[in-house]
Amino acid sequence: MHAQHMDIILIFARTRDVGLCRPCLHEKKTDMEQFGKILIVDDNEDVLFALNLLLEPYAEKIKVAVTPDRIEHFMTTFRPDIILLDMNFSRDAISGQEGFDSLKQILSIDPQAVVIFMTAYADTDKAVRAIKAGATDFIPKPWEKEKLLATLSSGMKLRRSRTEINLLKEQVEVLSNATAGGSEEVIIGDSLVMQQVFSTVEKLRDTDANILILGENGTGKDVIARLLYRNSPRYGKPFVTIDLGSIPEQLFESELFGYEKGAFTDARKAKAGRMEVATGGTLFLDEIGNLFLPMQAKLLTAIEKRCISRLGSTQATPIDVRLICATNADIRRLVDEGDFRQDLLYRINTIELHIPPLRERGNDILLLAEYFLQRYARKYQKEMRGLTREAKNKLLKYAWPGNVRELQHTVERAVILGDGSLLRPENFMFQASVSRQKKEEEVLNLEQLERQAVERAMRLSEGNVTRAAEYLGITRFALYRKLEKLGL
Repeated sequence: MHAQHMDIILIFARTRDVGLCRPCLHEKKTDMEQFGKILIVDDNEDVLFALNLLLEPYAEKIKVAVTPDRIEHFMTTFRPDIILLDMNFSRDAISGQEGFDSLKQILSIDPQAVVIFMTAYADTDKAVRAIKAGATDFIPKPWEKEKLLATLSSGMKLRRSRTEINLLKEQVEVLSNATAGGSEEVIIGDSLVMQQVFSTVEKLRDTDANILILGENGTGKDVIARLLYRNSPRYGKPFVTIDLGSIPEQLFESELFGYEKGAFTDARKAKAGRMEVATGGTLFLDEIGNLFLPMQAKLLTAIEKRCISRLGSTQATPIDVRLICATNADIRRLVDEGDFRQDLLYRINTIELHIPPLRERGNDILLLAEYFLQRYARKYQKEMRGLTREAKNKLLKYAWPGNVRELQHTVERAVILGDGSLLRPENFMFQASVSRQKKEEEVLNLEQLERQAVERAMRLSEGNVTRAAEYLGITRFALYRKLEKLGL
């Protein structure tokens, strides 16, 4: 008996490996839709064999299990679309409790699972109870072929609907968070350099090309990214943002690719990653220059294969996203120094868009200052009409190292603290110069200077390596090397 059991299992293994996952399923001549991936759990090997044979033309892939012991394994690695589940497994068992226990286990792993019970005629009452407990449907044994296929067809439609609803919820959550954390967008500029930027954006209106936006901090790269999105064929689909500079390396995969329940300690439920949520739309990867090399390789693989696998799963999920990336780093210097992959750069910079710093935009400074003044005068209910000539001259002479973002905060502060109808020079307070004169008598060698600069940057950033690197004008990777060299 034992040898006979082993022979049948081997037959199933060969069937599954050879014939059930083919890229050309659409060539089968059948009026039935594809049922996706099916898991069949039944202690009767004849039933498994018959169902395997019957459903093979309609399924993307089939897995079978003789006992419920393998359910957890298949739910996490195979991720079936439909589960055909028997109600009793032990010899002489008739209560159906094993089926109920298995249903509870399945739904704890995937609350949206489509479970179809298989039951003998006498167990119809138990099947109805199972539906109340979360099962989708039931089919009697022996089954009628057309009834079975119709039930599976309905189950697959339900599965697709649940998947779409869950993805939509993920998109709403991500987009709500992005909206809550974002600021009012403003694109103002009459200077020649900004007109060139607007001209390039207009030329990209009907393209789906990946775009790399380059520019200093505060120049409005995120605003340009949203303008590109609004002008694209993907407008109306998700626009998902992820700040790679703020994500710890150990959370990169779970944020970008998602995870299954139980993939790590705090993974209490499955969650779609940003790439999956953005499918059909646009994914904005901000500060891509901060991405570590191992993560660059994973991102490159996802872009090239156009699919991802969630943490805790071996199943590939197709993705369809347009990439817009941005960085304030000298990306080609990073490539030359070995800190950024050349092949990844080729993938993300089909078009490069350079955003000029505010100091190179001339009278755009005054246009933006007037705009921010009017906005914050309304917000804080101040009767302010404009700027004095002296105030305008002061704004034009300042270098604006923080660019548009610094100008915005400077004007807001001036409106809050200012009096009268016009803002004057004394209302504008600029950040202290970052270049301070050293004491003439202080003579330090280069290593001491470097150590002092790194220590000060780490203090100012309160230990945040990304911000410290920005203070020093170097990449995170270069700062890590200096910290190691200096023993800090």
